[in-house]
Amino acid sequence: MNSPTSSPASLSVLVVDDQGVVRAGFAAVIDAEDDMTVVGEAADGAAAVRLAEELAPDVIVMDVRMPGLDGIAATRIITGRPNAPRVLVLTTFDLDAYVFDALRAGASGFLLKDVHAPELLNGIRVVAAGESVLAPSATRRLIGHYASGAGAGIRAGSGLRELDSLTGRERFVLTLVASGLNNTEIAAELGITVGTVKSHVNALLRKLELRDRVQATILAYDLGLARPNPPGV
Repeated sequence: MNSPTSSPASLSVLVVDDQGVVRAGFAAVIDAEDDMTVVGEAADGAAAVRLAEELAPDVIVMDVRMPGLDGIAATRIITGRPNAPRVLVLTTFDLDAYVFDALRAGASGFLLKDVHAPELLNGIRVVAAGESVLAPSATRRLIGHYASGAGAGIRAGSGLRELDSLTGRERFVLTLVASGLNNTEIAAELGITVGTVKSHVNALLRKLELRDRVQATILAYDLGLARPNPPGV
């Protein structure tokens, strides 16, 4: 049980899955952490939308395939609201359509349900901190999609309208973000502090009117700022 002194600092998490056993399992793993508290559970997208509004969680762990309103549609509604929580999508099915639709809908991360507990917990912390996380297979599919020239329709929304507002350093940081480097790795690459990297990332997200690093990565590929290797390389 989380102590009263740790509760105010805990990340509040809403768990959404139509399978009760799976939902309870995820909730138990999350609630066992000192820095996390499960504030609610939902069995379908409609309940997720309602509880997201009522409970204002920091992060929603969202299943995709559910009866009625599915996880993709629920994510789109939730992330379209002001001060929306971060959504981490979990699914059994590693399919292109789910990856792309989840990102277009506003998810900040995409993991498979067979992920190990430490990876799930790290994913929740990462998206809560305003960054993004993608399963390695999803990252390969996203990059492969752009390498094949099929990614033109997966656009983050900003286009070129604010790209000229970036400094040269911010534009370079954008390409490094798109290559999958985290802040520590970018700092080492550029010989600057992690704090400076965070400032650059925050600035480019603000100028490009992007929500997070997932959208930044999509935009970078969409505009040709990042050059993926061909699939299989």
